[in-house]
Amino acid sequence: MGVVFNVENLSFKYPSAKDDTIKGITFDVLEGEIFGLLGPSGAGKSTIQKILIKLLEDYRGSIKYFGKDLKSLDNSFYEEIGVGFEMPVHFSKLTALENMKFFSGFYKKAADIQELMERVGLWEYRDLKVGEFSKGMKVRLNFVRAMLNNPRVLFLDEVTNGLDPKNARIIKDMIAEFRARGGTVFLTTHLMNDVEQLCDRIAFCVNGRLTETSTPRDLKIKYGKREVKVEYMVNGTTTSSTFPLDSIGFNDEFLQLLKTKEIETIHSGETSMEEIFIIVTGVELK
Repeated sequence: MGVVFNVENLSFKYPSAKDDTIKGITFDVLEGEIFGLLGPSGAGKSTIQKILIKLLEDYRGSIKYFGKDLKSLDNSFYEEIGVGFEMPVHFSKLTALENMKFFSGFYKKAADIQELMERVGLWEYRDLKVGEFSKGMKVRLNFVRAMLNNPRVLFLDEVTNGLDPKNARIIKDMIAEFRARGGTVFLTTHLMNDVEQLCDRIAFCVNGRLTETSTPRDLKIKYGKREVKVEYMVNGTTTSSTFPLDSIGFNDEFLQLLKTKEIETIHSGETSMEEIFIIVTGVELK
C-alpha cells in the first residue's frame, strides 16, 4: 500500500492571524483508505484540507504526494483529485446537466455524467435549474461534481450532511465502492455514523494539533469499558446486571442468568464515536 500524502511538521499561519492555525502536525494518508479528519469547528480541519488541495501554499513543513513535493506539482494535480466542499457551489441559473457538462470540461478525462446522476437519483431532474433544487439535491449534485474526473483521490467535507437516510446510504455506498476500486478518500465530517461506517483510520484535530490517530475499532476498545450488560425479565419487570468482560465464559453468575432468565438484550461496554469525540476533543457535538 502506497502513501498518498506524507505530511511532516506542517504549520500554517494566516496573514492576519497572530498565531499559527496549524501547529506542527505529522500524518500519512495511505492509498486505498478512507482517512477521516475530525474535530470541533475552528480546529483547523478546513485549513488542512485547503493546504492538501493546493488552495493554500504558504505553509511550513513538508508535504509529499505519492513521494513528490506538493509545492512542485503543476495543475495536472487537479486531474487526479475530486473535491466536494461542504457548501455546494453551482450556477443556479443553469440546469443540473449544464452545470456538470461545464465542470467536466475542465478535465482531460471525464466520467459518465448520466451514470453518476442516475445513481444519486438526479438524472430525471437534469433539465431543472439548480436554483430550484432542494438542499439535499444540491448536496447530491455536489458529490457528482467531485466524481466528474474519475479522481484518484477524493476530498469530501460533510458529504452526507442534509441528506435523508436513503440518499445518504447511496452516497456512502458509492464512496465505499470508490475505495474498493483503489481510490483514496480524505473525509471531514461531524456525522459520527459516517465515520463508523466508512473510515479506516481517523485523526482528531484540536487547536491546530493532532491529538490522536487510530482506527475506529481501536478507539472504541481504548475508551470503552470491558464489561457486558444484560437486561432480562423478572416478574414482568426489566432488570439489568453488569459483568466484567474478562473470563466471562467462566463467570457462573453470568452463565446461570443466561440459562434461567428471559433475556431481552446484551450489550458490551463499547463506547460510541460521539462519546469518543467528546473525550478526545473536549467539545460536545451539536
